[in-house]
Amino acid sequence: MQLEGIDHVALGVCDIERSVKWYVEVLGFERRYEEMWEGIPTFIAKGNTAIALFPLRNNNSKSASRTGRIGMLHLAFRANRENFLGAQHELKKRGIKFEFQDHEISHSIYFRDPDGHELEITTYDLTSPAID
Repeated sequence: MQLEGIDHVALGVCDIERSVKWYVEVLGFERRYEEMWEGIPTFIAKGNTAIALFPLRNNNSKSASRTGRIGMLHLAFRANRENFLGAQHELKKRGIKFEFQDHEISHSIYFRDPDGHELEITTYDLTSPAID
């Protein structure tokens, strides 16, 4: 089997419009397929990376993400060193806390979206240190 890469990650969120706004403003995503599926899911994307946002539902609802299922551990985005450092500046400017980790082959920062999903930005370009 040969795969091209990740098509999309499906996330259950409390408020789709709040999440769309956050991903667009903070990470530079754009809406896609707005005319499809009556907005459920709502697709946002950047390049070839897409996220399908589903409203959380209770057990009686038949239309959205299921509760009580194993969830995503984190979603990682790759960046070059310049954009990795720029992301740290942007998160600090917005008051979004993040944690830096040195994985020896890469550096990563971890932070959370408004619904608590853990996000990672990673770079394999280790030519300069991370910012404080």
